[in-house]
Amino acid sequence: MTIATTIDAPALSAKPAKAKKPKPAVRLEDKFARLGLRKDMDFVLHLPMRYEDETEIVTMRDASFRGGSMVQVEGVLTECDIQYRPRRQLVVTIADETSQVVLRFLNFYGSQLKQMAVGARVRARGELRHGFFGAEMVHPTYKMVNEGAALPTALTPVYPAGEGVSQIMLRKAISAALAKLNWHDTLSPALLADLQLEGFEASVRLLHNPPPDADQYSLIEHTHPAWERMKFDELLAQQLSLKRAQAARRTKGATALPVVGHMSAAFLMSLPFALTAAQERVLAEIRADLKQDFPMQRLLQGDVGSGKTIVAALAAVQAIDSGFQAVLMAPTEILAEQHFRKIAAWLEPLGISTAWLTGSLKKKEKDLAKNQIASGEAQLIIGTHAVIQDTVQFAKLGLVIVDEQHRFGVGQRLSLRNKGIAGQVPHQLMMSATPIPRTLAMTYYADLEVSVIDELPPGRTPIVTRMVDQQRRDEVIARVHAAAQEGKQVYWVCPLIEESEALQLQTATDTHAMLAEALPDLNIGLVHGRLKPGEKQLVMDAFIQNQVQVLVATTVIEVGVDVPNASLMVIEHAERFGLSQLHQLRGRVGRGSAASICLLLYQGPLGGTAKQRLMTMRETTDGFEIARKDLELRGPGEFLGARQSGEAMLRFANLETDQWLVDKARKLAIELLQHDLPTVEAHLQRWLGQKEEFLRV
Repeated sequence: MTIATTIDAPALSAKPAKAKKPKPAVRLEDKFARLGLRKDMDFVLHLPMRYEDETEIVTMRDASFRGGSMVQVEGVLTECDIQYRPRRQLVVTIADETSQVVLRFLNFYGSQLKQMAVGARVRARGELRHGFFGAEMVHPTYKMVNEGAALPTALTPVYPAGEGVSQIMLRKAISAALAKLNWHDTLSPALLADLQLEGFEASVRLLHNPPPDADQYSLIEHTHPAWERMKFDELLAQQLSLKRAQAARRTKGATALPVVGHMSAAFLMSLPFALTAAQERVLAEIRADLKQDFPMQRLLQGDVGSGKTIVAALAAVQAIDSGFQAVLMAPTEILAEQHFRKIAAWLEPLGISTAWLTGSLKKKEKDLAKNQIASGEAQLIIGTHAVIQDTVQFAKLGLVIVDEQHRFGVGQRLSLRNKGIAGQVPHQLMMSATPIPRTLAMTYYADLEVSVIDELPPGRTPIVTRMVDQQRRDEVIARVHAAAQEGKQVYWVCPLIEESEALQLQTATDTHAMLAEALPDLNIGLVHGRLKPGEKQLVMDAFIQNQVQVLVATTVIEVGVDVPNASLMVIEHAERFGLSQLHQLRGRVGRGSAASICLLLYQGPLGGTAKQRLMTMRETTDGFEIARKDLELRGPGEFLGARQSGEAMLRFANLETDQWLVDKARKLAIELLQHDLPTVEAHLQRWLGQKEEFLRV
């Protein structure tokens, strides 16, 4: 008799599952390194973000009269229980001779249960509330103590921390660093007296371990004299480093571009308008820089429509008059194309040859442009970041112009600067239509010369800005139709291209379809970042030629688009945009003589910050006032955008409230660099160490 045995084939061939290797434990040193804490000075300058007062015990009866306040109580544990209503939680009751308090933990660990033995003594600190069962604290900080355990004699610091790094670990490491530090003050007693500043050691020790009678408000608000010393030192280090980087650049050779010749004169004569006084002043500053044999490093800023492009073109012509090439790099293809069309139309009649280079060109067109650039046939080159590729070689590059410079990273700007003649650095002119408040320019652009075009050309009409609730969309569409019937053109700007479940915003494609249906007698165009460059340009050309009356767009039209006949702009979900972006978008209208309107279509209810942004837009068209408000709302790191990748941002100083310290630090930096280099070295080593290299851009 044969017995048939059925065997599961997969089971027969299956290999035993490999045991997962446990992840290696992350060393404490590596956890600290993620916070930027490597050397003793890093720990010493890792200052508290707030403090807790653990120097006083309050009886539970007295604590019950301080409902809503942070208090510290101590008592014996009388009950410990896990409850399940309304959710799983650990409920602990502690009592002293006057009353009792409930400690409630919504998240807890098994180790806490073992700690919480009836009869143990607990010291807890938290916000006291009056719950259904009496006085309670939810998730207080606590520790198990013995009866009579000493209280701290200083406020307890709470430090910025990271994953796997507890306050106890930080306090221990910082305490060890404080004990080892060389406390030599980088500033002399005479300087401190003159500046009315506290000593470095006394300030640091007080901030890490403030006495109980210290003014907690001034410590938290960073107005205490100890904080003032820290902020001044930080600002001084930044000023010293930037000024030293500026001086180092001046030691590098650059070819002087001294000729303001017949092409420059012919260009000015060909313009159908006169330069404004501000343009004349700025042009004179740039021309003087270009005549030097060290590289110009100048930031040209001005409000939307102030005429920066014509000044940049005049600078380029000076380089060409002097026998050199100039290149203009823009962050988007639309902006680069606008520049190319406008500037080429100005310069080609004068006999100046131009080249156009972007990533979207076909290989044959790219190769032709590269050959023209390498041979010197192309005198002015305009393009996107394609101009900084390794395969692009310039014959005699004398001037680099970077538009909307904050959109480029440090590495990209350096790549273009390195394309000069061997041993020579080209002059560099950076442009920004986002005005930079004076304080910010003094602090973060201390290594640059700054020119400001602070007036608009005559004939520009003010833009009226209105806030409109989304519920009035039909009225807005009727207004768009009326404007188009009068021969005017309209922008309708949307924040997204396609549906987002997370934000549920009206999209550009949906808006285009909706407007095409609502306004069948108008030509509605659509342009966004995912269109191919050729398709994008076809739509833009149709809009420029008034073949399209309404252009639905994403923020690709934020800068560079110049259509004087466009006098109405609708910004969809305006509450989702930043202030500077709203200002840039609004600058696309008001470029002709017709009265212009910008409608900020918002979805209510508005949050506090969004409401402030939209009200600022409604109340002013002054780019510098808008920039000041933007800085106040966002802080310098976000305001500066890509530039921060090359700069150590301020941790302690506040540019809104510490202007007086910026002025003092700037003056002292200049004095020290001239007369006291050992102090400069000591101060930079203390505050920046190796980070100073990031500032040399």
